[in-house]
Amino acid sequence: MTLQIGEYEAIPIPTGIFALDGGAMFGTVPRVLWEKSNPPDDKNRIAMEARALLLKSKSKLILVDCGVGGDFIAKYGEKVGSKFAEIYSVQKGGSSLLGSLASVGVQPEQITDVILTHLHFDHSGGGVTEKNGELVPTFANAQYYVQASNLEAARHPNIRERASYYPANFEPLLKAGRLKLLNGPQKDLLPQISVQISNGHTQAQQLVKVGDGTSTLIYCGDLIPMASHVRLAWIMGYDLHPLLLIEEKENLLAAAAEDGWFLFFEHDPARAFAQVERNGSDFRVKGGH
Repeated sequence: MTLQIGEYEAIPIPTGIFALDGGAMFGTVPRVLWEKSNPPDDKNRIAMEARALLLKSKSKLILVDCGVGGDFIAKYGEKVGSKFAEIYSVQKGGSSLLGSLASVGVQPEQITDVILTHLHFDHSGGGVTEKNGELVPTFANAQYYVQASNLEAARHPNIRERASYYPANFEPLLKAGRLKLLNGPQKDLLPQISVQISNGHTQAQQLVKVGDGTSTLIYCGDLIPMASHVRLAWIMGYDLHPLLLIEEKENLLAAAAEDGWFLFFEHDPARAFAQVERNGSDFRVKGGH
């Protein structure tokens, strides 16, 4: 399924399934509730998609986030690379970033812009690849964008995020002169595209808003990673500032419900787009129960 939002065709780009602990993904929500929609494996991990978004117009091919990336050993070293793939149950042989782009007729060199919501490995890993023994930008002709303060957080991670930020995912972009650092919200980052800032999950995550005043799409990143997380209290144990994140969610969902925005879920293995509606003092996916 694709959507037409303003001048862009919005195309989901699955980059591959991985897995994270279900309890961590739903924080204080009991397993007896979340396992109904997200059944865990024998290690209590739930399936997660790392879904990028391609925005295609007459003049632009814009990618939002890049997934985990497949060059684990090349990027993180033999010991860390193999362990990384095992811990996160990264599937091989399924969807891939470049494979999914190729399936819609897009080659890496055609991408004009890459907007990174933040630099956690499952959002930025595919932006760098190994070539002739060196780590280089996957999209050689693209301008990459990230918030400057998120880069600072990635370079000097706190103890809770140390396992999520890898220099191999962003230092090669800086070295190549491809990473543009932003400072705060941007109303006109690109035609009909703005970014707003969320600090509940990590420092300076940028949410991508696409719209022409008639139709609107929000790329939710880790503010609302899956359809299950539309409910206000359903947040991740990974979130740095839970109450702030709930406030940010409520503000976004209220606007989305009132104005009919589409939400894009990066990590939901089954659903890419949805609209939402109020459900008493909470929210739900439109048409859901």
